[in-house]
Amino acid sequence: MSVVRWDPFKNIVALQDRINRLFDDAFPSRADEEDLSACAWRPLVDIYDGDNGIVVQVDLPGVKKEDVAVEVKNNILVIQGQRQVDMAVGEDRYYRRERSCGTFQRSFSLRSAIAPDNIKASFKNGVLTIELPKPEEERPKKISVSID
Repeated sequence: MSVVRWDPFKNIVALQDRINRLFDDAFPSRADEEDLSACAWRPLVDIYDGDNGIVVQVDLPGVKKEDVAVEVKNNILVIQGQRQVDMAVGEDRYYRRERSCGTFQRSFSLRSAIAPDNIKASFKNGVLTIELPKPEEERPKKISVSID
């Protein structure tokens, strides 16, 4: 039997989306109203410890790489950008519009030291991957032990 750590805040965003959809379906006039929060969005992020450092993957479908900025300052990673509204379809022609648009910003405190001059980022298939290498002295060392 595996033990799973319970996180009470894990599904709050999904619950909020479901409640918003419920209200949008129940009160169609509410769904037509545009407010600033409708364009605010928060891309999903995975952060893990890779072989040579920290790896950050950010889901950014529909975002151009020119509209994304990555910065590391005082051991804080800041990712910001913007997803443009698709103007090819007129606003009055939508039946439903659920994809978020507008600006976003995500900030993460980095627990371990990184080598800021060796940071790499790539953008492929709507996923931004940032590699934050650890300095040599921070990387785990493998020592082989000979048995006599």
